[in-house]
Formats: sequence, structure tokens, C-alpha cells
Amino acid sequence: MNSNRVLRNTVVTMFAASTVVGSAAIGRAEEIVESARRGLAKTVYQGTWFTQAKPKVRLTARTSQSRNRAIAFRLLSRRAWSYNQFRCLDSLWTRESNWNHQAHNQSSGAYGIPQALPGSKMSGSGGDWRSNPVTQIHWGLRYIKSRYGSPCGAWGHFQSSNWY
Repeated sequence: MNSNRVLRNTVVTMFAASTVVGSAAIGRAEEIVESARRGLAKTVYQGTWFTQAKPKVRLTARTSQSRNRAIAFRLLSRRAWSYNQFRCLDSLWTRESNWNHQAHNQSSGAYGIPQALPGSKMSGSGGDWRSNPVTQIHWGLRYIKSRYGSPCGAWGHFQSSNWY
């Protein structure tokens, strides 16, 4: 049964090679198949193939919201918080700012991804707090850790009181 598996893999590999390389590989394929039948085949045909196919072009650019989520996921993972904690954070900050690092609430003055009130509180994490989502996310994660213990704690508070 094991030799049948080697033979089948060899034949499939050779068929693919013969369609790519052309009829010159067929003779070599027959040699390998015969070696496999006799139990002498130690290696499967190895080759290098080249293609004329063009790489697929990305139709849409990655949005800043998805970039900001990826940054938050990486920073959250560094804190050894689980994926469930990220789901809570995602729900929280989607409701607050939709992950827009330039979100500004006209009525309250809250600013950024975590909607810090006032936004200038984030200056402790960096002077670029108005334009840098990494600075905002760092500040937001520290705030959540100190005030609620975890993103799920903050999300639970938000669900009960509509603010965090």
C-alpha cells in the first residue's frame, strides 16, 4: 500500500510536470514510474516552473479602520489578552469611533479611537496623539486596564451605562 502511494504521487507529479514542461518530461516520468514500481525510487521529480501569469491586483486599498484594528490586535496580543478580549475591544471602539483615529465628538469634545475626553489626555502617550492611531491605542489600552481591568470589563460597563 505504501508503494502505491509513492507511485500515485509520482504519477500525479509527473503528469503536472509533463503538462507544464512539455513532452520532454514524459520520458523522465516513465523512468521514475518504473523505478517506483521496482521500489528503487527514493525521490520524486523536482523541478522549477515559471509562469507568465500576472499577480492578482488588490481592487480596494486597505482602510485606515482595518489598519487600526490590526494595530490594536497586535498591541492587545502583547499584553497576553485573549482573542475574546479583542472582540470586546472591537465592539467597544466600533461603537465609540468606528476605529477612526480622527473621530471628534462635537458635543462632548471626545477625540480619537478611544474617544478620550478631553482628547488632550492622550498627550501623555505621545505628542502626536491627534494623528497617530498607535499613540491613541496605547493610551486607550492603558486606560481600560487601569479603570476596568480588561476590554471585556469596559465593554460590559459600556453596555450597562452607554459610556466607559
